[in-house]
This record gives sequence, C-alpha cells and structure tokens, in this order.
Amino acid sequence: MTQPSTPPEELANAAVTSILTALTADADQPLVVDSPPGAGKSTLVVRAARTLAAAGERCIIVAQTNHQVDDLLISLADPEAPRLRVGRLTGGTYEAPEEVLSLSDTIISKDIKDVLSCDVIIATAMKWAYIDGPRWQWAIIDEAYQMRSDALLLIAKLFDRALLVGDPGQLDPFSIVSTPRWTGLPHDPLNNAVTVLTNHNDATIHTLPVSWRLPPSAAGLVSRAFYPFTPFHPGTAPATRTLTLTTPGLHDPCDATVEEAARTGWALHELPFRQTARIDAEAARATVALASRLLIRGADAVCEKHPDGRRLQPADIAIGTAHREQARHIQQLLNQTAQTRGVRADTANRLQGREFAVTIVLHPLSGRRDASAFHLEAGRLCVLASRHRHACIVVARAGITGLLDRHPSNDPVPLGVPAKFPDGWEAHQHVLEHLSQHRIPAA
Repeated sequence: MTQPSTPPEELANAAVTSILTALTADADQPLVVDSPPGAGKSTLVVRAARTLAAAGERCIIVAQTNHQVDDLLISLADPEAPRLRVGRLTGGTYEAPEEVLSLSDTIISKDIKDVLSCDVIIATAMKWAYIDGPRWQWAIIDEAYQMRSDALLLIAKLFDRALLVGDPGQLDPFSIVSTPRWTGLPHDPLNNAVTVLTNHNDATIHTLPVSWRLPPSAAGLVSRAFYPFTPFHPGTAPATRTLTLTTPGLHDPCDATVEEAARTGWALHELPFRQTARIDAEAARATVALASRLLIRGADAVCEKHPDGRRLQPADIAIGTAHREQARHIQQLLNQTAQTRGVRADTANRLQGREFAVTIVLHPLSGRRDASAFHLEAGRLCVLASRHRHACIVVARAGITGLLDRHPSNDPVPLGVPAKFPDGWEAHQHVLEHLSQHRIPAA
C-alpha cells in the first residue's frame, strides 16, 4: 500500500493528542476510540489514565482478562514516568506473577477499601461487577468491543464518563448458550459495550490511524478486508523489516513456503483437496513442519526494534486455529520435539491481543464441507491474519474458493440488527484473492 504523505508518527501523535484533550474537556458524552491491530491501544489506555490523574480526575480501568490487567499494571508502573499510585483489585483465586509482585507504588488486594487512596484502580470487568464502592469520574474500558453489554450494565453505576478503547474488526462477544430471544433488542447481552453505550448516548468517536505491528505487506490487505470504513496505514516503511533465512534448505514445499513468506510477508501452503474431520492430521503436521523449518533455517528478523537483526526463537512463532481441539492437537505435536517446544498453538479467541514475529494459520475453512457462520466470521479471520510483525503463513486445503461460491453469505438479518460490515464472506474472498499470489502447492 502507498505510504501517507504525512509521516505515520505525526498522524498517530495528532490522533492521540486529540483524544487526550477530549478527556479533560467539559462534556458528558462517552469517548470511543476505534483502533486497528497493533495501533497502541494499551499505550493509549496508560496515557489516558496518567492524563486524568495529572488533572486530578479519579479513574478506574476495566480490562477483560487478568492477563490484560497485569500487562496494563506493569505499564502504569513505569519507573521512568511520573509517580503514580496504582491499585490492583483481584479475585479470590488470582495469583500475581513475579513481575507484578515486584512493582513499586502498587497495592494488590481483594478489598476495594485497601486501594481507594490510589490514583488509578484497575481490575477485570468481572471483579468490578461485585464492587459497591464510590462513584468515579472516569472509567477507561480496554478491549471494549470484546466486552458484553450485560457486563457493562453491571458496572455502569461506578462511573460518570467512559473512554472505550477497542478494535471493531476483531471477534465479537460470544456465548456458549443460544440467545435468540434477545436478538435485535437494545438490551441483547451479546451486543458489545460500544454498541450498547452509543445506542443510548451521543458518543464522540476517534480513530487511531496507524498500525505499528503490521508491516506494509499486511496493513493494506487487513485494512481493505476488515476495516473498510476506518482505513489505516502501517507505521513502518517497506524496507524497515526483513526476514532472512540464513541456512540453506532442502528445496521441498516447506522450504518454498517459508522462503516466499520471508520474501513477501505472505505464503499459502496449499494441501491437496480433501474434505476432512475437524482435526486434519496432515494439515496439523504441516503447520508444525513449517514452524520447525523457520527455526532450522535460522530466520533472522531485522526491524526498528532490532536494526542489527535477531534470530527467531520458538516464542516468536504462533500457530492459530479456529477450534480448541485443533490447537491442542498441534500443541501436542509441537511439544514432542525440542526444536518447536515453545511455539504457541492456540485459537483466535486466545491469540487476540497478542503479537508475534511470524504466525502460521490453519485456515478456518480448510477441508470443510460447508461454510458456517462461525467459520465465515470476519473477526476470526481478522485476528488470525493480524498477529504478525514480519510474515503470515496460511495452511489450507485446495477448494476453499469453490466452497465459498457454494455457500454465499445468506444468513438472515433479524429485525433491529444492522447488517454487519465487513461481511465475512467478502472478507474471506479478499484474503484468498491476495493469498493466491503467494500459493505454494504442498504436493
């Protein structure tokens, strides 16, 4: 994609300055920040909390998981930033990791009374739901598009204004039980927090225009396929990041695939057409073989963080799947050899918010007989295709294009539910069209 005429740093700084200025403005409506993958959502949350604290405003931070809370807590406790007293509310079974226990100016407690004197208090949405404390002036809600509306309803009594930060292109809240009785209603618990809040308030919407994670090879595709109304730019120039294979290969399909990914940022490792069960043993072995080949070939990654290069380690690679059974099977294969032990295999839901140098994706529609709404969901494919800083390799069986043609997007649109954009069927077609230029037959 073409680079913007204005430097990415200036675009990003202008957007953040506008958001932080709005925090201290005399207004009542909530603030919503739409962010593409890797645009610095967590950094914005930390800066917003510090801005409010410096202005004498009391605030709380609401995150969706303990992992997210701990990451934000570590960022808030930056010793090089102005001192900030931070409170961390926990549940009864929470065990703080060592890096959290060592933080200064931080109080960790199960009781709200122990942290009321803190400048900023942070906890999961589930923990805040059980708090009967004072009312705060501000709540900063991280990953707001992944927060269910019923979770927001439980904590709305705690604050006057809200800053909601999230990625509108990724996975929506979900439930393992059927919820058709609420579909189309304004209080549908599967509405996300942003939707339900903006339905009842005139929100001011801001956008972060730069992705610092995705390289130019990926930012254009992800922007077109998943963010048609909020396009964004890569934060780095095409030559800033390179992936070099330092050891000669065997010239087989695995080598051809990793070489294509290193050269262009994308590769489609295409297996022969076959309709398979959910666990496709051949496809699973292919994902592990590709991860192993990257490590054996001594992939050296150069980027703005490591201008002299850095040899990829197992923890720099992730394998993404649609189903937990697939992830567990692949993880077992990875753990069988020392070479790939440390590579992470997980579902899109669990990889959401994470970042890796290289990702290997088992395509959600690979080997399937049908294209269900679950497998067509744009957010799932968006997560899988946007975790990488250097390259993404997709493993899939041939025939997905024909499968999509036989199963056009024809899900019913209930009354009161706006049509969702981007459409999952169209997003899959965008990605497959791009991957066809990087196709490597596996046999």
